[in-house]
Amino acid sequence: MEPILEGVKVVELAAWTFVPSAGAVLADWGADVIKIEHPETGDPQRGLVNSGVVAGRDGVNHFIEQPNRGKRSIGVDVSKPEGLEVVYKLVEQADVFITNLLPGSRQRLGVDVESIRARNPKIVYARGHGYGAKGEEADRGGFDLAAYWARGGIGDALAVTEDAYPPAQRPAFGDVFGGFAIAGGIAAALFRRERTGKPSVVDVSLLAAAVWQLGPDIVGSKLIGSTIPKYDLEEMPNPVASLYRTADNRFIALVLLQADRFWGELCTRIGREDMAADERFADAKTRFAHRRECIAELRKTFESRPLKHWQQRLEGFDAVWDTFQNALELHDDPQVKANGYLPEVTDANGNTFALAANPVQFDETPAQLRPAPGHGQHTEELLLELGFDWDQIIALKTSSAVL
Repeated sequence: MEPILEGVKVVELAAWTFVPSAGAVLADWGADVIKIEHPETGDPQRGLVNSGVVAGRDGVNHFIEQPNRGKRSIGVDVSKPEGLEVVYKLVEQADVFITNLLPGSRQRLGVDVESIRARNPKIVYARGHGYGAKGEEADRGGFDLAAYWARGGIGDALAVTEDAYPPAQRPAFGDVFGGFAIAGGIAAALFRRERTGKPSVVDVSLLAAAVWQLGPDIVGSKLIGSTIPKYDLEEMPNPVASLYRTADNRFIALVLLQADRFWGELCTRIGREDMAADERFADAKTRFAHRRECIAELRKTFESRPLKHWQQRLEGFDAVWDTFQNALELHDDPQVKANGYLPEVTDANGNTFALAANPVQFDETPAQLRPAPGHGQHTEELLLELGFDWDQIIALKTSSAVL
């Protein structure tokens, strides 16, 4: 990938996935991203595989690799004065500082906006929040399951019925979306600084990310004075904009929004010319009136043959449709491969594995990713770049200020 942000230096004081995923995107785009980790504990996600909380293989911790690829890691105890001074020296040479520390922690440690800007007035300062920079809950921590999925309405919107349990959130589902928003905000702030010389404070919260993602439902609900009705697959307003099960328990999504344009050809392709001739299904208006019957007939048809049969019958159909895939199948998807959406990396232990590229490509060039750093892997390298000599580095290590 063209290094769009080559020459940009980012200092990241953050853990877990939300804010670190923003740093990963910036690293993908060519920035030098320096991840600050505590000398002893590091990013808490480093321990997830060893604890058995998440599945792993061959020592590859994908919960570290995905949001931290391409960075350099320095082990620094920010709570020690000499450790904080190391952070300040990094900040003096940086363009961006990003953090997910809560307001009280930022102020107590001396890494709030005022303290960082005292050492570098031109730095772009980015913050990831659970619930926003203002209000009574600004100092409240929040993971995406709480602030995004629960509080932000995503889980409720995806519940099948009003009285059903909301579906369980997939890992980091809101984090990666919110992190990408932070990266976009930082890129815009760098552009503004380039044009005007004025640095920005960039704020993204998981709650805001949910409000944005659920915008059509949230805006619409206020206009109609009630929550948007749940989807009932047995009574979809447009029977050919819905989901259908196949004989081998796979699923097809039909998205024929111009239903009348494609109805006749669909019926021919699935071998149901009788439905095209049925007066109950003659046009979108009558199909809506008889939607339950229409959906029942389509279900009966799709459930009579396996997925491969329907893929062959629908091939070349000039309407929008597709098949449901699971996460493992995406690795073999020809479009994913052709566009480099899952590039492979090889770590220091010789393990080769795929990572999910961020969705932006420049000049049609797929991302060339590098693995995540080891805990404090670049501590000495970065201290030398800052001008510390070996005696000073040894003193810092002896005091446990750095790893």
